[in-house]
Amino acid sequence: MAEEFYKEVLDHIHDGVYLVDQQRRIKYWNRAAEELSGYAASEVLGSCCSDNILVHTDDKGMQLCLTACPLAATMADGQSRQAAVYLRHKAGHRVPVTIKVAPLLNGRGELVGAVETFSDDSFHHSMTARISELEQLSLIDPLTGAGNRRYADMTLATRFNELRRYGWPFGILLCDIDNFKSVNDQYGHQVGDEVLRMVARDIAGGMRSPDSLFFRWGGEEFLLIVAHVDHQQLYAVAERIRLLVTKSAIPLNQERLGVTISLGATLAAPADGPEQMVRRADELLYLSKNAGKNRTTIDGR
Repeated sequence: MAEEFYKEVLDHIHDGVYLVDQQRRIKYWNRAAEELSGYAASEVLGSCCSDNILVHTDDKGMQLCLTACPLAATMADGQSRQAAVYLRHKAGHRVPVTIKVAPLLNGRGELVGAVETFSDDSFHHSMTARISELEQLSLIDPLTGAGNRRYADMTLATRFNELRRYGWPFGILLCDIDNFKSVNDQYGHQVGDEVLRMVARDIAGGMRSPDSLFFRWGGEEFLLIVAHVDHQQLYAVAERIRLLVTKSAIPLNQERLGVTISLGATLAAPADGPEQMVRRADELLYLSKNAGKNRTTIDGR
């Protein structure tokens, strides 16, 4: 009865929770874990976390389950840990989460397993009301959930006004899905739409800031407006998003389909205008494409 009670309690919290035994086999997977990951409990119970189901990665794209797993480290030394990582949703996109790992001890103080909790760190909940409002104003792209071009133009004008009045810096990233025409030609436009949605989710998760916004600029291009950054920080955001996309893939029959993106990055200058700045980012994006794709080119500002 006590065990059933505790499971019922865990199934009603908003954070994902799972328990592993000494062999790191998953013994419990709560409802929030199902919602955040897309995997039902029946699909993961009995599996080992080392089977890399969630494919945890850090900002640099390193697969933690294979190299630096926080849960494995806790199982080894009995110390609690916390980390900001990305898990791969069953649908293929990356979800930014904060994980917390703690050891499980029996009555004699012996290590018998571990518990990991993970919470959505993508600003999803705080953005829901904003998205609903913007949809009413026809500022959201219905396919990807990103802002549309009209919204991008409005936001660029606002950011330039803030830059000139208050000195608040910002940068933009113009990114394009590599070889997207080949995806549509080989798999059809429905799969192409899924790829666009996956990349949009990765961008949303990789920005990690409510002050930064992204927009579908046209076709397979996205424009990201990143607030309060310098040259190094802007490049770091671009590379984080690029690596997230390379680690993502949509399920397709018995395989997974992944793509890469190329980016052009530039900081705003007071003498700039929106058109001039976007044109510069487009030229830098073109350099990324010519240099082999799947890379970021940033100007020297």
